[in-house]
Amino acid sequence: MPDIIKMVAKNLNFYYGRFKALQDINLTINERQVTALIGPSGCGKSTFLRCLNRMNDLIPGTRVEGELTLDGENVYAQSLDVVELRRRVGMVFQKPNPFPKTIFENVAYGLRVGGMRDNTYISQQVEKSLKGAALFDEVKDRIHDSALGLSGGQQQRLCIARALAIEPEVLLMDEPASALDPIATQKIEELIHELKRNFTIIIVTHSMQQAARVSDRTAFFYMGKLIEVDATETIFTRPSQKQTEDYITGRFG
Repeated sequence: MPDIIKMVAKNLNFYYGRFKALQDINLTINERQVTALIGPSGCGKSTFLRCLNRMNDLIPGTRVEGELTLDGENVYAQSLDVVELRRRVGMVFQKPNPFPKTIFENVAYGLRVGGMRDNTYISQQVEKSLKGAALFDEVKDRIHDSALGLSGGQQQRLCIARALAIEPEVLLMDEPASALDPIATQKIEELIHELKRNFTIIIVTHSMQQAARVSDRTAFFYMGKLIEVDATETIFTRPSQKQTEDYITGRFG
């Protein structure tokens, strides 16, 4: 089956004030695949990730050049509804950030903010999202307890459930397992495999082993440039650029 293109960056430049953090990024994101963004700290991968749902708009003095599309529509068009964009392109952050509310209300939050008043629908969606995040069985007996009582790994899966509840099409994950222990990390990775059946996933990771395990395609960033993107197996076994090879073999980074 041919790949279906979900998002495309064309000649994308991004500036923090005068500093050019991204330089002429050209990258295609395929639907219902996992795309991993790898590279040393400060190479632009998280900046690029935040361009995809315009989270960088919240930082004063930033600007974007070039084009970024979602299903062919320009994400940076004046007419685009940014709230709707962020509903379609959800995000999970590096550190679990549950709200000081119950487990149920954490997951229901986005639905309520979006104006949903149907409590039956909200309950169904909360259960579906917790199941989707492989968390329901662990919390079903304490769903009205504080989310802050969950372990770190459970909190991160709760944040994934919260993102799933509003039914995004794309899920951005900024190092979702970096604050977790190996067992919790494994659960998140297994979850990513399940989620890609229904979602397009872009993950920033410092762990090349993780990128190799979870992704279909890998993009290597260095100094604000996209050096190379290819099938993950190709990137890790036969990279075409020496910089990629040097980074993967641990010569720098």
